[in-house]
Amino acid sequence: MTSLPLAILHEQPDDRAAIDRLQERAFGPGRYARSAYRLREGVAPLPKLSFVARVGTFLVGSNRMTPIRIGRTPALLLGPLVVDPAFRSRGIGQALINASIAAAETAGHRLVLLVGDEPYYARLGFQRVPDGRVVMPGPVDPDRVLWRPLSADADSEARGPVWKTF
Repeated sequence: MTSLPLAILHEQPDDRAAIDRLQERAFGPGRYARSAYRLREGVAPLPKLSFVARVGTFLVGSNRMTPIRIGRTPALLLGPLVVDPAFRSRGIGQALINASIAAAETAGHRLVLLVGDEPYYARLGFQRVPDGRVVMPGPVDPDRVLWRPLSADADSEARGPVWKTF
């Protein structure tokens, strides 16, 4: 974990512009073509599950959770997880994910899905979705589709296309 004076706080409406700028710097305009972004488009992230990281007054990271469905199974889509490049490798991303996961568990959510690097997210309890269980919209590398059950057998019936939840 970081030795910075880090605060992990619920995202507030006033944070949106700073989060948008941070995502633009970190991911560029090509982010909108990604499958995960298509699932988030037009769907508000859940405020009680979305967090920002601040060092003093500076917003240095963000993680959001968006409701989705995998077939008929309700789930959450984690991300985008973003940390300012100057503050990476200090445990901020892990702290943001831990806050979102803890809040999701407390709220009774059962399953979290993401598209990301398995070596990073495996440390946080995520595992590759078994082949053929989940169909993402648009092209996506199936080796990068990961999930984390938040309760026993939460992933047992999750199968099929991933849909937006409005």
